[in-house]
Amino acid sequence: MNHEQVVAMAEETGLPFAYDHFVEGQSPEPPFLVFLYPGTNNFAADGIAYFKVNRLHLELYTDEKSIELEEKVEDVLTRHGIFYGKSEVWIESENLYEVRYEMEV
Repeated sequence: MNHEQVVAMAEETGLPFAYDHFVEGQSPEPPFLVFLYPGTNNFAADGIAYFKVNRLHLELYTDEKSIELEEKVEDVLTRHGIFYGKSEVWIESENLYEVRYEMEV
C-alpha cells in the first residue's frame, strides 16, 4: 500500500486527518485522525531492500470514548485486508483518548 492509498483509506473514515500532526492553530475539534510511518520492516535480499514494508500508525483522537467510531475505523481497515494491533491511552494534558492502530503496509 503506497502513501496515496493510505490517504484514500483515511478519507474513507469521513474524519478529518493529517500526516503526523495538524499545523498549530488548525487542529479540528475531535474526533480526528493522525497517521504516520514510524519505521520500516523491509525484507533484504542480495544486500538491498528487496521488499519494502512500512509500519503505519493510525491514531484516532476523541474527547470521549467512542466504540462506534472505533468500529468505523476498524471496518475500513478490514475492507482493505489489513491486520492491525490496537492500543488505547488517555492523554490527560489534552483531555483526549488516543486509540492507536499499528499495522504494516
